[in-house]
Amino acid sequence: MVKEFTFTYEEKKKMAAQTAEILTEEIGLKGDAIQAVHLIPEIDEGKLSMADIEAQYGSSVVRILQGLDRIHQLYQKNPVVESENFRNLLLSFAEDMRVILIMIADRVNLMRTLLKSNKEGDPQGIFVGGKAFMEAVSLEAAYLYAPLAHKLGLYKLKSELEDLSLKYLEHDAYYHIREKLSETKASRDAYIQRFIGPVEEKVKAAGIKCHIKGRTKSIHSIWQKMQKQKCPFEGVYDLFAIRIIIDCPEGQEKMQCWQAYSIVTDMYQPNPKRLRDWLSVPKSNGYESLHITVLGPEQKWVEVQIRTERMDEIAERGVAAHWRYKGVKGESGLDEWLTNIRSMLEHSDGLEAMDQFKMDLYEDEVFVFTPRGDLLKFPVGATVLDFAYHIHSKVGNQCTGGRINGRVVPIRYQLKSGDQVEVLTSANQKPRQEWLNIVKTSRAKSKIRLALKETQVKDGLFAKEMLERKFKNRKIEMEDSIMFHVVKKMGFKEVSDFYKQIADGILDTNDVIEKYLELKEGEKVITGDNVARSASEFELDESKVAGLNVPMNDDVLIIDRNLKGIDYQLARCCSPIYGDSVFGFVTINGGIKIHRTDCPNAPELRRRYGYRIVKAKWSGKGSSQYSITLRVIGTDDIGIVNNLTSIISKDEKLVLRSINIDSHDGLFSGNLEVMIDDTSRLETLIKKLRVVKGVKQVERI
Repeated sequence: MVKEFTFTYEEKKKMAAQTAEILTEEIGLKGDAIQAVHLIPEIDEGKLSMADIEAQYGSSVVRILQGLDRIHQLYQKNPVVESENFRNLLLSFAEDMRVILIMIADRVNLMRTLLKSNKEGDPQGIFVGGKAFMEAVSLEAAYLYAPLAHKLGLYKLKSELEDLSLKYLEHDAYYHIREKLSETKASRDAYIQRFIGPVEEKVKAAGIKCHIKGRTKSIHSIWQKMQKQKCPFEGVYDLFAIRIIIDCPEGQEKMQCWQAYSIVTDMYQPNPKRLRDWLSVPKSNGYESLHITVLGPEQKWVEVQIRTERMDEIAERGVAAHWRYKGVKGESGLDEWLTNIRSMLEHSDGLEAMDQFKMDLYEDEVFVFTPRGDLLKFPVGATVLDFAYHIHSKVGNQCTGGRINGRVVPIRYQLKSGDQVEVLTSANQKPRQEWLNIVKTSRAKSKIRLALKETQVKDGLFAKEMLERKFKNRKIEMEDSIMFHVVKKMGFKEVSDFYKQIADGILDTNDVIEKYLELKEGEKVITGDNVARSASEFELDESKVAGLNVPMNDDVLIIDRNLKGIDYQLARCCSPIYGDSVFGFVTINGGIKIHRTDCPNAPELRRRYGYRIVKAKWSGKGSSQYSITLRVIGTDDIGIVNNLTSIISKDEKLVLRSINIDSHDGLFSGNLEVMIDDTSRLETLIKKLRVVKGVKQVERI
């Protein structure tokens, strides 16, 4: 946001009066809005409260002032246009149409004041920010206020804002074009008169009361053409437009406009590709006019705009003129547009919403027909798929293409004004990710995203059921703890992605089962081999622990009703050690797996297989050691790894089996695998590691 500067009370009153004049004379706004503008200095100076104003002027004036106050607070909060502030700004705008108009008029007044201050040789004047301030004001005028004025039909003010902002942002280009226009003014005015004379004579001879005028296009418009066409000033052929303004009763408007069109195109060769008919279907902002480009004298292309006095006032004053002409087409379109803008801003990311908003502001529309003859409006570039989702979500999800004017077209076909569209569907069709790149409207995008999520959930459930059936057919019990490791080992971060690939046929269920069996076989019994045996039969195989100071496992587990000597394994998902609170889980082959009571898989095991849970507890500590993994996070200081490992090496009853450290952005994180006796020694180790300088977090995983 542009940073505000301090004005005196008199300066504020003067600025408010100038803004009110623009609202009245150039926009046509009266009543409560004008009263609200005049009261702004009184509120700023604390001369009046909102309660006083409501008592004297009514709630409508208060509502406008509250909307303006919200904008004022945003300006004070942050001098930069951030996405969240932009969102709030637009939501405040959409509360009351008059707030938009006042903000536009205020920005026009500010830009004019800057221009006047600059002309007087004092570019800073009362604006302490000087050049930087003027550039910031100009940027906002260019990307926010001018597009808003355009959408609301305030074309004169839109052009003025664009020209003034161009003057500050592209100083050299602005003065270059202005000088060129001055040099060619005499010849251009003479040509306009040569064109207007014969046309005016014939139109009036046909009994049409009108006046005709020529206008030079704005400097900003010419600059845009030069940029787009990559040509110099001399390469822009349509520097001006002729406007025929007809004075007639409202009931004869279309007839007389088309009659004037016929006269002009009889006199000069028209370019059919340049015909713009906003008489039959006005723009959403209420703009009505007939535009045609013809080949005039000396083989020069000339744009001719044909409209009535009423249409011209709406074009000049935009939305405010609707309050003078009841029932004008397009008024409801404005309300619909503002509703769509609010909906989009509430459900989109800030930056994405900003881009979509700016695009929608300048977007022209196409108008197409349903098979029943209903007229629907879409932005330029909308496709058959946009049309399908506009009809219904189900129609969009099953869309395979369309029939345009009897011709079959794909879903990517871009709609053109006048098309009659029929949607072709198939029950076997499903939404795809790439559809998001095909559609244009935010409505279609949101419906596709929702459908993709629902499809993913359904496919995931189907894939899971299919996998469980395969396991059952091969008489293999699917254990969730092992399945969790299978998913990770196969490179999936999310379980949903794993099941999606099964559903899509990318992942073979047989490969999954083989991986499952491989990991299951890898679940060693605590005795150190793959054959589950009683703890009482345990004998140390020295060859298998050569080089490691790992004592014999002689700890005792009592399972269920004081039973000893039962086959068991320690579950790898939670790696229980002596001293942990544990429980037993009976596997399909009759063996028992020992889990910690706080194991991440414990809630699911209890919920689904409660009947296979048995009690277990440690009894009689021997000299066994267990493998545990600690997760350590801290500041990446020199020597911190040595400090960690030295704590472990100093304790002769601890064995460091592996260490894996990662460093990023000044932080390190890593896993330490340690052989340890029991939970009490584990707690002591964790306490020692936590006091190492730079360590922020130590936890068992």
